[in-house]
Amino acid sequence: MTKKALIFDLDDTIYPIKPFADEMFATLFDLLKSQLSDEVYQQVKEDVLTTPFHRVADRYKFNKELKEEGMKLSLKMTYNGPIKAFEDYQIAKDLAIEKFLVTAGYTDFQKSKIKLLGIKKDFKEIFIPDPAKSDLSKKDVFLQILQKYHFLPGEVLVIGDNPEAEIVDARELGIETYLYDYQGKYSPALANYYGSNYANLPEILN
Repeated sequence: MTKKALIFDLDDTIYPIKPFADEMFATLFDLLKSQLSDEVYQQVKEDVLTTPFHRVADRYKFNKELKEEGMKLSLKMTYNGPIKAFEDYQIAKDLAIEKFLVTAGYTDFQKSKIKLLGIKKDFKEIFIPDPAKSDLSKKDVFLQILQKYHFLPGEVLVIGDNPEAEIVDARELGIETYLYDYQGKYSPALANYYGSNYANLPEILN
C-alpha cells in the first residue's frame, strides 16, 4: 500500500544521543555519581538515555530522597549545548511525504532538543507523550494520528531505533516499521524494514 505519512522517533533516530549525553544530563549525572557506586552509576547512566528517570529510579530501587531530587532535575532539565542531526537525516527530510514526530520524554527537555535541531518545520505535527503527565503511550499517539488524519495502518510507516518501544507499538496496530540502527545493534528481522542510515528509505517508499 502506498505510504502517505512517516512517523519519526527523535533520540537516536534523528540525532545521536551518545555524543551529547554528558553535557545534556550533566546535572543529573553529577547527582547520581555522588550517590551511587561506580558500577551502578555506569548502568544507570546508560539507562537514562532511553528510559524516563522515574522508571530507572524504580528499577534500581533508589531511596525516596534520590528519586525525588532526580525527578526535580529531570522535569526542569533543558538543553542548550551543541547538537547535530545525523547527516543522512537530510535524505528523510527531503522526501515529499507528510511527516510526524512522536518522542516520549519530559516535555521541556524534548522541546529544547527539537528547537536546537531546528526540525519543527519538518513535521506536520509533533507529539510529546510525557510519562510525568500521563500514561499516554506511543501506541496511543499512533492511533490518534491514524484517526485524526484518516490514515489506514498500511498508509503509514513508523521509523525508530528501539525495537521494544515504537517498533512494537506500531506493529501492534498493524503499522509497518523501519528500524533505524546506526550502531548495528539489532537484527533486521525485528522490523519490516531496516537501515543503518536512510539511504534505502526513498526506495522503500517508491
